[in-house]
Amino acid sequence: MLLGLYRTATRLGGPLIEAHLRRRADQAREDPARLGERFGRPGFERPSGPLLWLHAASLGEASSALPLLEALMATRRRLEILLTTGTVSSARLLAERLPARMRHQFAPVDRPGAWRAFLAHWRPDLALLVESELWPNLILEARARGVPLALINGRMSERSFRRWTRVRGSAARLLDGFELFLAQSEADRARFVALGAPRVAWLGNLKLAAPPLPAEPATLAALRESIGDRPVWLAASTHPGEEAQVLAVHAGIARELPDLLTMIAPRHAERGAELAALIRGRGLPLARRSAAEPPGRACAVYLADTFGELGLLYRVAQVALIGGSIVPHGGQNPLEAAKLGCPLLFGPHTDNFAEIAAALEQAGAARRVADTADLERQIAALLADPPARARMAGRARDVVAQGAEVLAATVAALAPMLERTLGPADAHP
Repeated sequence: MLLGLYRTATRLGGPLIEAHLRRRADQAREDPARLGERFGRPGFERPSGPLLWLHAASLGEASSALPLLEALMATRRRLEILLTTGTVSSARLLAERLPARMRHQFAPVDRPGAWRAFLAHWRPDLALLVESELWPNLILEARARGVPLALINGRMSERSFRRWTRVRGSAARLLDGFELFLAQSEADRARFVALGAPRVAWLGNLKLAAPPLPAEPATLAALRESIGDRPVWLAASTHPGEEAQVLAVHAGIARELPDLLTMIAPRHAERGAELAALIRGRGLPLARRSAAEPPGRACAVYLADTFGELGLLYRVAQVALIGGSIVPHGGQNPLEAAKLGCPLLFGPHTDNFAEIAAALEQAGAARRVADTADLERQIAALLADPPARARMAGRARDVVAQGAEVLAATVAALAPMLERTLGPADAHP
């Protein structure tokens, strides 16, 4: 009954949903030129031959799946990939990173008609959903069309689990539409099983296999030249409430290290003007990356209010704080820093990456801080101790080296489903 009510509400609420999307387009949160894709209208023709559809929420989830998609294409030379996400930033950056035989479309909003139109045009032979993309209309419409579904790198947070347990019957009906669940942790596996998911396995976190974030060599060289030999640390993917604490840490450390450079990369770059005002209000000399201002000697805080440049920033930072972990957001992905050998710290809130954070911490590749005062002590200590930073970087490499095993195990687990839906492999990986 609850699923029926949801489907009715999303069908009848079409005008409100469309108005909401058009407002988002006016705010540059949707691509106006591609808004039709959000209503299920295609941006180009379906390629001939077998088509695998992978849906991820945004750039991080899609990037974690790229090595898997490349491995599958290596074994099937005619296989085409349709990759859908829901964010403008992911579309912009994936356009630069996708290899041949992969195409990007915006995912439709979760309305029955939008998914029906999407599926009628693309006719995918197989669908892989990433992490927690359990949209009811997507699942029900794909199942009605006979599209085999698998969830890869599945994630079910404790908060989401509590919500789903209140509608356990609806959850079981949706999860029963999948042929396979590959959970990213043992805790996630247990939650899916408790909700009634069939055929659940835990192979490890596919994010371990994601490639390091890229950086353009000339841009990297220019940034390194601007910074010079100054001590520099990064607060990466910060959320509201964290930047004020970062500035307090800067003020404390700068009393001993007056040439300190603090870099702040907000999770949402559109907060740049707001954060610039906050920094100037503290009387700190500021350079903004969005304005192409270099972080010269006079700059105390470098505001990296641009999209997709963490690969650049992690390469120049001597220490990084992973945002979303000081405030109760759940933390951003610490593996992006670990893969680039950047010593990292995170706060008490790492629920989104609990297993990875614990593995990095236990290996000595990361340190957890309790509060702002502890963050200041840890940043200052690591900036003064290059051998300790080198040890942390080496231990991080040991942790992320497990990614090859996770990728191989994921390919093997999907093999029976792939052979049944796409036919036998025609090449070795």
